[in-house]
Amino acid sequence: MLQNDKKRGFIELGEFLRQFSVTNSIKSKNVLHNDLFFDDFISLINLSQSHNAWYTKENVHFSINSWAEALTEENLNKWLSNYSFDFIQDDNYEAKTVALILAGNIPLVGFHDFLSVLISGHKVLVKTSSNDQYLLPFLAKYLITVEPEFKKFITFVDGKLENFDAVIATGSDNTARYFEYYFKDKPSIIRKNRNSVAVLDGSESSEQMIALGEDIFRYFGLGCRNVSKIFIPKNYNFDLFFNGMFPYQDVIKYEKYANNYDYNKAVFLMSNFNLLDNEFLIIKEDSSYASPISSVFYEFYDDITYLKNRLEIDKDKIQCIVSNNLVENSIPFGVTQKPNLWDYADNVDTINFLINL
Repeated sequence: MLQNDKKRGFIELGEFLRQFSVTNSIKSKNVLHNDLFFDDFISLINLSQSHNAWYTKENVHFSINSWAEALTEENLNKWLSNYSFDFIQDDNYEAKTVALILAGNIPLVGFHDFLSVLISGHKVLVKTSSNDQYLLPFLAKYLITVEPEFKKFITFVDGKLENFDAVIATGSDNTARYFEYYFKDKPSIIRKNRNSVAVLDGSESSEQMIALGEDIFRYFGLGCRNVSKIFIPKNYNFDLFFNGMFPYQDVIKYEKYANNYDYNKAVFLMSNFNLLDNEFLIIKEDSSYASPISSVFYEFYDDITYLKNRLEIDKDKIQCIVSNNLVENSIPFGVTQKPNLWDYADNVDTINFLINL
C-alpha cells in the first residue's frame, strides 16, 4: 500500500470528521461513505458518556474537531516533509507490526500513535483502554472503507498482545515500570505520567486568563497537556486568575467532577492546608506538578532565570509549558489541547522511531 494512498485515507477521514459539531452536525454530499457512517457516528458520540462518564458530548466533539483540523493535506505534507520514506518502496521492505497499548483518559488520546504507525508504512496492533473502546475502532472502520488495503495493516485485540516487532505503550509511572520490564527485548516508546504548567507574571490579559481556563478545565483536567500547576511571582494578585476561571463554573455540574471536588477539598482541609477556593476549583500551594482533579497547585518564584533552569531540569516531568513568552519554547494560552501533528508527546519523535525499526 503506497503512502500516498494512506495519506489520502486520512485526509478523507478529516473531511468526514469536519461535519460534526457539538451544536449542529451537517451531512455533506461530498464526503465519502456518509450513508454508511454519518448517522452511526452521531449515535456513537451521543453514547460516549454512557461508555465513559468523563466523555461528555462537548469533550468528544472537541477531540473530533481537533483531529478534523489536523488531518488536512497541508498539515500532513508539512509534518511528513521532514522525513524520508524511500525505504517503503524498497523491494525488500517488509512492514513491521507495532503494538499500541493506549490510554483512555481523554477521547482518542492514542490516535496520533495510530496515525504515525500507519503513515510510516507499518502494521498496527491495537489494545485499546477499557475507558475508550469505541471511537478509534469506528474511525479505523471508516479508513478501511475508504482504502480497503488498510485492512491488512490494522488489527485490534482484546487479550494478550502477540507477534509484534515493537511497542508504544502509555500508562502511569507504575505501569510504565511493568511495560519496561515486559517489553525489554523489543524496541519501544514507554510513556509515563507528565503534567503541564503555566508561568505567569501578573501582566497577562483577562483574555489570556480565560484561555488558561481552557488549558485547565478541558477534559476536566485529565490530560497530560492540561495545566495542573501555575508558577507565580511573589505578591501575585489572584483576582485576575479567578476572574479568568469564572466562565468555567458549570464544570461543577458534572457529577464525577463535583465528587472529586468535594473529596479533594475535604482531604486538603483535614490536613490543615491553606487553600484558595471559588466553589469549583481549589488552589493549593504545593511543589508537586501533579494536582488532583478539581485542583491546581501554585508555587511562587523570585527569579525567572532560576525557574527556567528548574523547568529544564524537570523536563521529563513536564509535557508542555504555557506562558506569555516568559519561557523559551512555551506555547500560548488556550491551545494545550490542540497540538500540531509535529508536536510529539514527551518530545519523543514517534515517526523517527518508526522509520528506523
